[in-house]
Amino acid sequence: MKTIVIAGGNSGVGLQAAREILAEGNRVILLGRDKRKGEDAIASFGAARDRATFLSVDLSTHDGVRDAARRVNALTDRIDGLVHSAAVFATKDIRTVDGLNLFFELSYLSRYHLTQLLLPKLLLSDRPRVVMLIATFEEVPKLDPKLFPHFEGFTFLTAVPQVNGASMYYADYLMKTHPKIFAGCVSPGFVRTGIFREAPWFFKAFVALTAPFRANSVETAAHNVVEAVLRGEGMSAFNWPKPGDFQHKFAISVDSAIQNAVIGSSRDVTGA
Repeated sequence: MKTIVIAGGNSGVGLQAAREILAEGNRVILLGRDKRKGEDAIASFGAARDRATFLSVDLSTHDGVRDAARRVNALTDRIDGLVHSAAVFATKDIRTVDGLNLFFELSYLSRYHLTQLLLPKLLLSDRPRVVMLIATFEEVPKLDPKLFPHFEGFTFLTAVPQVNGASMYYADYLMKTHPKIFAGCVSPGFVRTGIFREAPWFFKAFVALTAPFRANSVETAAHNVVEAVLRGEGMSAFNWPKPGDFQHKFAISVDSAIQNAVIGSSRDVTGA
């Protein structure tokens, strides 16, 4: 039985992934901010709920990530997989208590921070896997280290490839630094979930109107996530850009100098 931690596991794609992971006889630890949603998620698992735990945490701050890591580490002796599905679609320059942009801190930096803090338990697994959900890209975006970590003069369109690309750079870094770990990124595509809670009203209206015709089912969106965290293999990190198609992937290759700068800034600002 594998133990899989899912950040953002109390709703949407993370919750569906949890259901499928439990269906294969594994254990899940779900992380989310909304306690009621977490309790509802656990109840929805039926008999499998005995193999599920929910922790109410705030992953948008350094202290919240440290608290989450402390509580996860207290629950389990080993972590076999870590799924990062917590994210936010925030087009405005909302700043957290750490003085960082919310979109950047939740959708990338918390992933780096939490993974680094859980590494000792991950490395106790025979084949640990780390999977991060990102937007759809058919190639690795080139990052601009000058934007990290403060994103001064923030614009959402500029930040999207930078924040999502940073997860790819980190996946590659993990595998170079810890060859035992398999890491990758997965696009769930367009799915109507709580990720749009901070979006402008007109974008929410657009999502409501188009979702019945264009959105992927949550089952399709979660398919590659589950495959990657339970069975992902490779000598390099991979990105899966096509929801539902686990064979469609590409190896992540990055500029080492840019990677060192971005990972260095992540280390400096989190201390991890």
